Amino acid sequence: MANVNKVILIGNLTRDVELRAIAGGQSVGNFGLALNRNFTTKDGEKREEVTFVDCEAWGRTAEIMKQYLSKGRPVYVEGRLKLDSWEDKEGKKQSKLKVVVEEFQFLGSREGGENRGTASTASTGQSYADASRNSEGASGNASGGSHAKIQENDIPF
Repeated sequence: MANVNKVILIGNLTRDVELRAIAGGQSVGNFGLALNRNFTTKDGEKREEVTFVDCEAWGRTAEIMKQYLSKGRPVYVEGRLKLDSWEDKEGKKQSKLKVVVEEFQFLGSREGGENRGTASTASTGQSYADASRNSEGASGNASGGSHAKIQENDIPF
């Protein structure tokens, strides 16, 4: 039987992308997303539920996200689930489920910018990964994330 590990999310960043370099010079960016769900109860009461999701991006993807996204900005993310496991200082096993970003799209307008429509690549029909594959090709890395090299003029705004 085949397995599928695919996640599609649209949410707002809960914090700026935290970028760091690991051994070998590879970049990794960590950020959180807040996902809102509005619903009506059986009694007719309107409610909102918020889910917080930790995400990680690798390579050029992480660098572009750090450069252009900040806390509060909406973003479309496609990726896969990954379970990190470790032992804490007391020797207890800990684990955390996160999303590894494979593609993303900018959503909403630029803050403080002119009203030029949205910063989303949706108007061109290309995601960040599609645009970067067209410019220089995509490549994976040993850490399990994917990244692509893109030029400054490939950014849709």
